[in-house]
Amino acid sequence: MKKHALILVIGLFFNPAIAQQKEVSPLETTFDKLMSEQYKPREPGATVLVTRDGRIIYKKAFGMANLELDTPMETNSVFKIGSLTKQFTAVAILQLMEQGKLQLQDKITRFIPDYPTRGYTITIEHLLTHTSGIRNYSSIKDTAKRMAVDFTPTEMIDYFKNQPMRFPPGTKWEYSNSGYVLLGHIIERITGKTYGEYLEENIFKPLGMTNSRYAGDRTLITNRADGYTHGKHGLENAPYLSMTQPYAAGSILSTVEDLLTWHASVHSGKLISKESLRKALTRYTLADGKKTNYGYGWRFGYIRDSPSIWHGGWIFGFFTMAIYLPGDDLFVAVFSNDDSRSPEDLTAKLAALAIGEPYEETTILVDHALLPQYTGVYENEDGLQQTITLSNNRLSSQHGRGPQTELKAYQKDKFFFDDDVMRTMEFTRNNEGEVGKLIAKSRNGHEVWNKTDKPIPAPDGIKLDEKILKPYVGEYEITPEFTFLVTREQDRLFIQATGQERLEAFAESETKFFLKVTDAQLEFMRDDAGNVVKVVVNQGGRQADAKKIR
Repeated sequence: MKKHALILVIGLFFNPAIAQQKEVSPLETTFDKLMSEQYKPREPGATVLVTRDGRIIYKKAFGMANLELDTPMETNSVFKIGSLTKQFTAVAILQLMEQGKLQLQDKITRFIPDYPTRGYTITIEHLLTHTSGIRNYSSIKDTAKRMAVDFTPTEMIDYFKNQPMRFPPGTKWEYSNSGYVLLGHIIERITGKTYGEYLEENIFKPLGMTNSRYAGDRTLITNRADGYTHGKHGLENAPYLSMTQPYAAGSILSTVEDLLTWHASVHSGKLISKESLRKALTRYTLADGKKTNYGYGWRFGYIRDSPSIWHGGWIFGFFTMAIYLPGDDLFVAVFSNDDSRSPEDLTAKLAALAIGEPYEETTILVDHALLPQYTGVYENEDGLQQTITLSNNRLSSQHGRGPQTELKAYQKDKFFFDDDVMRTMEFTRNNEGEVGKLIAKSRNGHEVWNKTDKPIPAPDGIKLDEKILKPYVGEYEITPEFTFLVTREQDRLFIQATGQERLEAFAESETKFFLKVTDAQLEFMRDDAGNVVKVVVNQGGRQADAKKIR
């Protein structure tokens, strides 16, 4: 009897079904809920990985890798990672710098002598930081017609090199895939290897990233996930794109596990020195002294009050996102095979939860008598305005003349946006206890706004006589690929871009107008003869001239 009892106890102890059971933490349950809400069992899915202090605390797969073959997603499913590729290209450039084969301030004509710089000095660092002024080839009108065409790197460069410069190098920040195509070509010119060969020999193979490679549509790749999109008739297979076009700006295939290997190796000094990494993770400073929220292949922002290093990727059929919080040593990656649903917000929420800063804060009540202290017009260093208003004991924020968003308090003088709980706003006070500034933080960075004495503008602007509006009617061109019409109905003015809905423009003065549905302002300009010749368009902090063409 005793012998049998012992066998029974041993059998229970080593029963695989019992041994595999583990207690599910509240955090894991919350993660599961968030992921399963966005990625359903019979739809395109995602893989997710979360680490804290170098230890994996969450790794799962959701949804389907292939709908037609009924293949579930696995944690080792292989995705096109899109613009996450840029950090690999940046590290490759830094490796060559450490070998003495280039300098970051080298002119790109040192390696591509025939590139038309139009008298400007364009450096390798300008390409790395999206400050070169070279037009993003993805914005060229006929790009969609060429999606299935295979390009050599030289042919890809020929496609965009004769486009007009967007601005003098180093004076502005504007995302440009073209810059990273040029970087890939420079890597090839220096090493004599293809971009894919360089990655394989110097990154993937040394790090044991066996599920990562430069993309190839003809290559058989185990566990490759298929990409999907939402078209006019619902879910569809993503359109074909020759991966020779994204090239060094977006053509790597990988898994969340391999990306963790990459992340850990970069930050531990296995690939580049700590000094080179410091350069890569430093906000680039423009010629006027303003800092961007971009380094070399990485973006910078905040998750609540925690500084973050991050980047996302979009390519036909796929969306990817990776966030690192260095102060918490937290890394989160989410890869999806559905290009119509970004995992950006989801990844940020997972990170916030993991560091104990939940995105669904319990709002606190603010004494109604204190709320008027926050109201007013605030301006940033560029002269853009943020207006805080109060109605029915509720605060709202309005960027420029865009739509209003309610603010909800979660700590003293701290609020989050009702439509995006990852965006926060902190009001700071002077020595007399008066509100003088607000600091807005998001995953895209932080910005300081100073309170002014300017009156809060009327929500509907002012009314103008039809005679003032009539000369504004016509067609305006920002680029040959983007024009818009200005039309009039009695004393109301409307704006309509090609293929977009018509929007009413409201007057702030006889020449300045704003849109309510988005943060956009327009100013009509005249020549010396008094003829309307263009509109200056400001939207989201960016300015463009639209020439009147008829």
